[in-house]
Amino acid sequence: MTARFSWAITVLIAVAAGALMALAGENTGADQSPVPVPASAESARVAALIKEFPAGDKAPVILVASRIDGAPLSPADLGAIDEARQRVLTSAGTPAGAPSITSEDGAVALAPVPIAADLSGFDLADTVKALRTAANVDAPRNLRLQITGGPAFGADIADSFSGANFTLLTVTAAVVALLLILTYRSPILWLVPLTVIAVADQTAAALGGVVTGLTGLAADGSTTGITSVLVFGAGTNYALLLISRYREELANTPYHRDALRTAVRNAGPAILASNATVVLALLTLLLAVVPSTRSLGAQAACGLLVAAVFVLGALPPLLALFGPRLFWPFIPRRGGGHSAEEHGAWYRVATWVSSHAGRVAVVALTTLAVLCAGLLGTPVGLSQTDQFRVKAESVTAYDTLAAHFPSGLTSPTTVIGRTDRAGEVQRAIDATPGVVSATEGGRSDGGLTQFSVVIDAPPASGAAFDVIDALRGSVRAVDADALVGGADAQALDARNAAQRDQRVVIPAILAVVLLVLFVLLRAALAPLILVGVTVLSALAALGLGGWTSVHVFGFPALDNTTPLFAILFLVALGVDYTIFLVTRAREETHRHGTREGIVRAVSATGGVITSAGIVLAAVFAVLGVLPLIVLTQIGIIVGLGILLDTFLVRTVIIPALFTLIGPRIWWPARVDPAALLASTKGT
Repeated sequence: MTARFSWAITVLIAVAAGALMALAGENTGADQSPVPVPASAESARVAALIKEFPAGDKAPVILVASRIDGAPLSPADLGAIDEARQRVLTSAGTPAGAPSITSEDGAVALAPVPIAADLSGFDLADTVKALRTAANVDAPRNLRLQITGGPAFGADIADSFSGANFTLLTVTAAVVALLLILTYRSPILWLVPLTVIAVADQTAAALGGVVTGLTGLAADGSTTGITSVLVFGAGTNYALLLISRYREELANTPYHRDALRTAVRNAGPAILASNATVVLALLTLLLAVVPSTRSLGAQAACGLLVAAVFVLGALPPLLALFGPRLFWPFIPRRGGGHSAEEHGAWYRVATWVSSHAGRVAVVALTTLAVLCAGLLGTPVGLSQTDQFRVKAESVTAYDTLAAHFPSGLTSPTTVIGRTDRAGEVQRAIDATPGVVSATEGGRSDGGLTQFSVVIDAPPASGAAFDVIDALRGSVRAVDADALVGGADAQALDARNAAQRDQRVVIPAILAVVLLVLFVLLRAALAPLILVGVTVLSALAALGLGGWTSVHVFGFPALDNTTPLFAILFLVALGVDYTIFLVTRAREETHRHGTREGIVRAVSATGGVITSAGIVLAAVFAVLGVLPLIVLTQIGIIVGLGILLDTFLVRTVIIPALFTLIGPRIWWPARVDPAALLASTKGT
């Protein structure tokens, strides 16, 4: 590829990126809250039907009042609470509302306040913020006045993402810059790949917004944040692989442009193969039913494609422009040859591993199996109040209510049935174990009746799910079209949808990765061994990360979606490093045999894979700056898993297994007879 042609490609990429960002405008999906259930879920159908009832365009928030000292509310306190209720109603644009209700112990009062049901994102956050301000204007200092309820939870989630993605981007860029400086020990080199990847991230965000808008997928702040992490992490890995091979070739080639062309020719296929693997694995998320999961698949796949295009299309011309002086003060000199490869630390490690392959493989695989045991005691399923790392006002107010009112009173379950069967439905509800009370909440013009049901179980708990299941069965026994919705029903539907997605998507991910490895390696045994080890490593990371999340960080459980995302990223990104290592091993095997080939591959790629693994683990750890526990959990598990993959799987297990299996690992691919003889003698 000529310099003029490569610069033409760079200019074309830059123009296309600028046009895309200008046409796409701001990605408003980043302001939205995650959508946990598909439109076909029963709870979602109930939410849609409620709009047909009187006041169906309204959704209630709850004003919660209590004394700061915890004492019972006095008559003066109750008067001040009523004044606060009126201020909140006025702020909401509602002339009148239901009176406040006081708990049996007299310590807490609540008042429902209806607001527009179609508010979302920052509009919802601004509305709830205004209600909270109105409640506390001129309020006595001894009263604690807070807003909770379903819309308030959504508002707090949306508000917590205000500026969070900018923080994520800033911290991620700083982490990548620091690690690139430490990797190359150059004060200037890091600027080139970081600039390319930063522009790629902004381009990917614009493209993701266009794709989700055209396809009707539900983008949100969490999917946008994860996509940025993937673009920075994978893009940096691609850049590290390319620059590492470039530096290696500079030691063997007199002209830096020739060295760069050789580096692109040798590293390019590995980058494209790893990119294709991750993109195809991400696209399997389109098989999911959870809207946020489907959106992540589309956005992240676009982001990874953009990252590969920028690294292979825009980075090489910039490297050619600046030449070897980018590596200053450690500029590669011709004549260095393979000295680092043949005498460096990674060569010694790989030689030792291959010399003790049997014992090393047994100990390493046993270690992974032991770590998998962490899965046995890790609970799965976060309630609505457990979503935040730092408790928001909606959560603390909800906890106050739950301590003084029946569990289901603050978030009643909704049942919708045919009006001509209303009596039977009412009796079926009353007869369901776990139901405290049921009141008719209005009738629609379409012949439907709504019931508000209070159940006696903690929100989103196993007991609540049992009541919801029983309620659905009992009402459908008298009305086949009856539906049960509400917060607990939505949590149950979200859990069921997440479990269904795990059963469907995880096998699809493994099938895609296995197929790519079969095509890439043209071998029968190697892909099976590599995928098997990668899956074991991913399960070990899930066990270790899940145990750490619950027992070290104190999170109550793993989120329902965490296992799927963790397996996806660990398998897909883990295979990234496998491809980097094994493609080099195949290249070396044809010259040196299987044993020496894998040793040389580890010594040649050990530094770049270690650097890439540390960068990617650190980038995923940055997800902890975002406010939701699920994102922190993904960061913990994937970060630990990538480190396991980097230091144990790629450095120890794969070299040991390749040494033990020998040339048969490449069957039916043909190996050079001289290399095969050398390998046989070596083993």
